[in-house]
Amino acid sequence: MKDHPTTIQVKSALHRVKGTFPFNWDLNVYRGCGHGCVYCYALYSHDYLKRDEDFYRNIYVKENLVEVLEREFRKKSWKGEMVNLGGVTDSYQPLERQVAIMPDILKLFIKYRNPLTISTKSDLILRDIDLFAQLATLTPVNVSVTITTPDETIRKQIEPFGSKSMDRFKVLQEFAKLPVSTGLHVMPIIPYVTDDYEQLEALFRTAFQNQVDYLLTGKLYLRGKTRPRFISFMRDTFPDRFSEFSKVFNHEEARMAYTRKLYEKISLLRQKYPISKAFKKPRIETYGQLNLF
Repeated sequence: MKDHPTTIQVKSALHRVKGTFPFNWDLNVYRGCGHGCVYCYALYSHDYLKRDEDFYRNIYVKENLVEVLEREFRKKSWKGEMVNLGGVTDSYQPLERQVAIMPDILKLFIKYRNPLTISTKSDLILRDIDLFAQLATLTPVNVSVTITTPDETIRKQIEPFGSKSMDRFKVLQEFAKLPVSTGLHVMPIIPYVTDDYEQLEALFRTAFQNQVDYLLTGKLYLRGKTRPRFISFMRDTFPDRFSEFSKVFNHEEARMAYTRKLYEKISLLRQKYPISKAFKKPRIETYGQLNLF
């Protein structure tokens, strides 16, 4: 990451998203992400800058984002829909420690009583827990974390600048004390790296013990710039597993067999640890007469 991040001006803050999501709007505080996840699907997003950029190191700060977001919240056409923070980049990536945009963003959500959902790989979010607590007394709030493995050796290889996995669970523990819904995203599940039963069970068990409201799982998808980068990573980092890994992404029969076995493991774990597998709307009984749903 550069010592002095580059600032850019934006024309819009909220972006409509399509798909089967429990929200229709996305807000990305930064452009680029310093967590360095080798499986990141969002490398393509720097293409729009029309230059060859390093998504992991050249992070752009949206200098006028707070001003633009407030302008959009104030529009008569804005209906106060739930907004997802960080569909492309993590709002609490390492640069946030230096720049600290999120407190001002959260204050706007509080001012306009706007529902919010956020997912992160950083325990830095705990810095702002008081603001989330204030927002949660006014409107629905959902906080989730992504944890791919309980194995710190593997975690450092695939997510070198994310928080430790157990520190991410501490985030869920603290937010469980608030009137918010909490979720765990076990994704992507990487074939022959993070997919063994013992690793998956450790995540399910800890989530269950921490009374996480829901747990989502997701397979590894390789497309665009991510595919050659990740395949090269697997070849160099896990040469003893590369042959079997390669089959999953190059042979239909092998892919189907692998997927079937993976789903069988997840099904067993869901039976053992009954956690909802669907996004759960935040608890609303504390919101008095707001009647948001």
